[in-house]
Amino acid sequence: MSEAGNLGTEKAGAYRVLARKYRPSNFSELIGQEPMVRTLTNAFATGRIAQAWMLTGVRGVGKTTTARILARALNYKTATVDQPSVDLSVPGEHCQAIMEGRHVDVIEMDAASHTGIDDIRDIIDRVRYAPVSGRYKVYIIDEVHMLSTQAFNGLLKTLEEPPPHVKFIFATTEIRKVPITVLSRCQRFDLRRIDAGALVAHLSSIASKEGIAVDDEALAMIARAAEGSARDSLSILDQAIAHGSGTVGAAAVRAMLGLADRARIIDLFEHVMKGDVAAALAEFRAQYDTGADPAAVLTDLAEFNHLVTRLRFVPAAADDASLSEDERRRGAEFAGSLSVRVLSRTWQMLLKGIPEVQSSNRPVSAAEMVLIRLAHAADLPTLDEALKSLEGAGPLPNGAPRVNGVAANPGNGGGASAIAQTRMPSSNGGAQTMRLVEAQPVPEAYVPAPVAETPVVPVKSLADIVALADANRDMAFKVLLKRCVRPVRIEPGRLDVTLTDDAPKMLLNDLTSKLRAWTGRNWLVSLSKEEGGQTLAEMETTKRENAFSDAKSDPTVAAILARFPGAKIIDVRIPDVPDVEEAEAEVPVEPAADDDEI
Repeated sequence: MSEAGNLGTEKAGAYRVLARKYRPSNFSELIGQEPMVRTLTNAFATGRIAQAWMLTGVRGVGKTTTARILARALNYKTATVDQPSVDLSVPGEHCQAIMEGRHVDVIEMDAASHTGIDDIRDIIDRVRYAPVSGRYKVYIIDEVHMLSTQAFNGLLKTLEEPPPHVKFIFATTEIRKVPITVLSRCQRFDLRRIDAGALVAHLSSIASKEGIAVDDEALAMIARAAEGSARDSLSILDQAIAHGSGTVGAAAVRAMLGLADRARIIDLFEHVMKGDVAAALAEFRAQYDTGADPAAVLTDLAEFNHLVTRLRFVPAAADDASLSEDERRRGAEFAGSLSVRVLSRTWQMLLKGIPEVQSSNRPVSAAEMVLIRLAHAADLPTLDEALKSLEGAGPLPNGAPRVNGVAANPGNGGGASAIAQTRMPSSNGGAQTMRLVEAQPVPEAYVPAPVAETPVVPVKSLADIVALADANRDMAFKVLLKRCVRPVRIEPGRLDVTLTDDAPKMLLNDLTSKLRAWTGRNWLVSLSKEEGGQTLAEMETTKRENAFSDAKSDPTVAAILARFPGAKIIDVRIPDVPDVEEAEAEVPVEPAADDDEI
């Protein structure tokens, strides 16, 4: 039963979108929210009606609609019933105005555009007044997480002890942004995503009421694209009806959404799993030519890979109403033939490949490269399979014998170098060879060569650590060391420091790991409670300021500054002065001059 059927008829010629026309008007029409309806039914029956409710869930699951139905139930009144009721089969005298959002005692506020404390003060000032015509004055605040901190704090006292004639209903998609002090004063209902099977049945019912012919496959695609949102599913159905001129077919919905044919996705999956690169690329190009988006194709491929993996462990997943017959049958076949390791590897490669395609300026080429990688990896053994082929007894798949767990070369009797090879069948009937290891002959009295140890680099000061960062070309870390670290104590293998307020949280962990890598020994880096010295950046600043001060007091510099008004010191550079002995040694010795020479 629709809102239009319950609460009046539409004006002639006025078109209303399906999401509004078939918006639920009572609890019995809500789909997929049975736990919440059961709780409210019991609460109303026993008179345990809360003072505030918090409705949370993803977009389109019915938060605002539920809030209006709840307001209608609180103010329900007919000729025979004058009390709150969840049985709203007979429209009451306030029902139509509440569902249309124009009742004087049901105040709806969008917190996204009314975020400040002044808006909440207005509510607080008005709650003291009794309702005009209804039983309760109901405040519905949508997107409540958008309220400011001051607004939340201003609402707390009224929310905890509201007048008996006031009820609050909040709705949000970001429940984690709502302060716990507000949540603790409300009854919370998590509205669930609507099951695909329930969405398909709901869409089929609406299509029959509208007199629209819809394919079951098209309904399944719409339900899958809606991702559990009733409003999104109705919006897509509305668009599909317009796209198909009154009829909704699977091909039209697929073209409208930019999706690939699910059966063709399964064909593409089969080509990839066989390692047939040519067939996989040809199938992908055919889907792209019919309008499928490259990223959408890979996304559908990942969804089918997930379905196959799920069917391997949960065969009952095939009963999902949104699945086609091909997905059920062929998915079960793949689940029985493909290993979990192969499916997991494919899933990981697709997860990395899809963002590459989405961010690429050549998405078709990027998608083809992802498919090539998938097909190439499909006939390669996993890591544990390769290790087992080396360690296991018996000949390798190519018939070669083993020497010490490694395939020997029959031509040299295993005395010379041996190469272990694994031959994997490919889709074209040939074989692919993967070289695993090249083993050298092992002498009987084998003594392993000593491993050269990493030399230990001495560190005596923070300046030494900065020099190590400079030597290892880690300029960003060098800047952090000079700016954020105050040394307290430094000993071999131990460093106590304090940090500046703007230091990154992971600086000590990074310092520990880098010292281990740069010095060749383990370090204990701890945060000291003592007051550390100056940072190297502060020391450089102090040194620079002292140099400027000394330069200004120099008589020659002072004379220059006085001679040229407006001149200023912009830099001070002190050249390296050689030692006295070296300077004297470098001065050439002139022969003594005669008395008569000038």
